[in-house]
Amino acid sequence: MAQDTSTSIRNLVIYSVFVRNHTPEGTFRAVIPDLPRIHALGTDVVWLMPIHPIGEKNRKGTLGSPYANRDYRTVNPEYGTMSDFRALVDAIHAEGMKCMIDVVYNHTSPDSVLFEEHPEFFFRKPNGEPGNHVGDWSDVIDLDYNVSALWDYQIETLCQWARIVDGFRCDVASFVPVEFWKRARAEVAKVRPGCLWLAETVHRSFGAACRAAGMTCARDSEAFEAFDMEYEYDIQEAFVRYLKGEIPLSCYLDLLDFQENIYPQNYDKLRFLENHDVPRIASHVKSESDLRNHTAMLYFNKGTTLVYAGQEAACSHLPSLFDRDTVDWNTGVDLSDLMRHMAKIKHEELDADDALFVAADDENDIAVLRREHDGRRKVGVFSLKSRSAEVEVPLPDGTYENLVDGSSITMRDGKLACAGTPIVLAVDVERAWGV
Repeated sequence: MAQDTSTSIRNLVIYSVFVRNHTPEGTFRAVIPDLPRIHALGTDVVWLMPIHPIGEKNRKGTLGSPYANRDYRTVNPEYGTMSDFRALVDAIHAEGMKCMIDVVYNHTSPDSVLFEEHPEFFFRKPNGEPGNHVGDWSDVIDLDYNVSALWDYQIETLCQWARIVDGFRCDVASFVPVEFWKRARAEVAKVRPGCLWLAETVHRSFGAACRAAGMTCARDSEAFEAFDMEYEYDIQEAFVRYLKGEIPLSCYLDLLDFQENIYPQNYDKLRFLENHDVPRIASHVKSESDLRNHTAMLYFNKGTTLVYAGQEAACSHLPSLFDRDTVDWNTGVDLSDLMRHMAKIKHEELDADDALFVAADDENDIAVLRREHDGRRKVGVFSLKSRSAEVEVPLPDGTYENLVDGSSITMRDGKLACAGTPIVLAVDVERAWGV
């Protein structure tokens, strides 16, 4: 995180929208009627995946990837006009939410406006042709940040959009020099004080392979110098291994503790169960009861919460980035009430400056997360396989209200009976212990 990053952003909920696939119309204005529902989930920030025109050369699928950007300074005409985009942003603001847009600064489409106007801004292969460092990204060509004039162009562009929106999600930010992002942050702050900066950092294995190949790829600790929030890809591979049964729950939770103890005090990780690049959580976790526990733990965990549109309906299909593939909202499952309750807990009970402690019952796949600050202790018990068991919890004996559903939870001899559903308890530690 940057030195001036406020820890308050840890209590934000971000909702990710892919305009093309959010509605049958696939337009900016078609998203507007859904904003009250999105806000009611407890959303603080709407993140719009790339809104710019998409390249045609080497296009993947029928409509192409939104991450193959053709023009940084205009909007995709398939979604509408600039006026339509501003209307969507205005509507987001009118709902009391902020708007964040995706910026893709590592590469453009091969037929981009920038390549046509400034071919000198691009990376060249040994034969002199433009290319990219990641071979299967065949629909893009990489930019060359050794060219100082490119920095000026990109920062001017960010300032243009910062006059409209409140933040940026920066695609594969690790591939762009940290010093560029630091300068961009400083310049944008003159236009949009308090602008939110989210870095898509990369999986540990991918980052290591890229660095071994000689590519620019910042480590998470380095990227934090410029960004407020980072993806939790540093531990996401372990989470997937847990879901597949390859490691016990304690191995994954230990990495949460590791993050808590190696990053600076105001670090913030983006917590997610899914996003547009990884499989839907419902494709891994088939039981609705298990999903409810995973979802509750997502919100309780320390860090900004991300919801990918369709997650509230437990969608198991990951929408295509390259074709029209509208979210199926009629799955028969609705996690919205749980998300609303957990967002309320996040906003009202969890302190942004909480210390985080973790424990695991590996036999029953039950996670116990404890958050504590200024004499207030919050404990979450999440049975990720919906198993019932007695669980040791660091609270004094007594009866408590489960903030998730209002039920009564009794602590006896340092344990509580977990019935397989999410539990969140909060207590004033000094008062409870009679200190």
